[in-house]
Amino acid sequence: MLFDSHCHLQFRAYDEDRGEVIRRCQEKGVVLNIVGTQSDTSRMAVELAEQYDNMYATIGLHPIQEHVVAVEEEGSSFTSRGEAFDTALYDELAQSKKVIAIGETGLDRFHVPADQPWAEVVEKQWAVFQQHAVLAQKNDLPLVIHVRDAHEEMIGRLEDQKIERSRDQGSGMRAVVHCYTSNWMHAQQYLDLGFYLGLTGVITFPPKKTDPQSQLDLLEVVKKMPLDRMLVETDAPFLAPQAYRGDRCEPWMVEEVVKKIAEVRGLSAEEVEKATTENARRLFAKMMSS
Repeated sequence: MLFDSHCHLQFRAYDEDRGEVIRRCQEKGVVLNIVGTQSDTSRMAVELAEQYDNMYATIGLHPIQEHVVAVEEEGSSFTSRGEAFDTALYDELAQSKKVIAIGETGLDRFHVPADQPWAEVVEKQWAVFQQHAVLAQKNDLPLVIHVRDAHEEMIGRLEDQKIERSRDQGSGMRAVVHCYTSNWMHAQQYLDLGFYLGLTGVITFPPKKTDPQSQLDLLEVVKKMPLDRMLVETDAPFLAPQAYRGDRCEPWMVEEVVKKIAEVRGLSAEEVEKATTENARRLFAKMMSS
């Protein structure tokens, strides 16, 4: 069994053939975690997950949705709405037996309003992240964390928070940093916090001619990180693996991520598939009781 730990099957990109995509995933035995990015897509994720045995949902407010900003991502073009975190709504959605995590939430320095300084933006994003963390703790669910161009800020704040938490209650935060694409230094810091790292089709890309080192750094993470802290994901409909680059990504393509990890680590695809699925079951513990 393959587990795509992060996809957006409820997005408009699948409106014309969602049923066919689901059929392909079922044929390949792929279990999905459908991740919300604001109130509408979170609700849709839950509704979709509740219709199928092999689907689960994560609910939350993506950091770019907290501001009004134009977004262009792989053929997807929209203006985020500047939505506030609706605690009551997300707490209600979290009661579904199919909701296994809270997020995606975090820090995003790539998409920010042109008229706002980063210092103001990051404080707002961090405050909303804390709202997600409270909701996750209340419902005994892990967090799905989004970090783009802001690893130093995220790690620094998380480490400070861990110190404060250890004084108060001695418990850590359960989380995965989704779509991890940074270096080994940052990876070690997240791992030291007890987090999992989610790897996408990005690991299958060839090094960029303009910046080959970033891909080499990412492959170093794939090679060095503990296998028992690794999750695989697609972030579909984005980031199609290299074998399908230029196409719309579909969740079953997570098999390409598994193949690349196996190649880098000298393992069989079956070994990687088994380990990453066990990791997902451990982190998303509610899956086992739904």
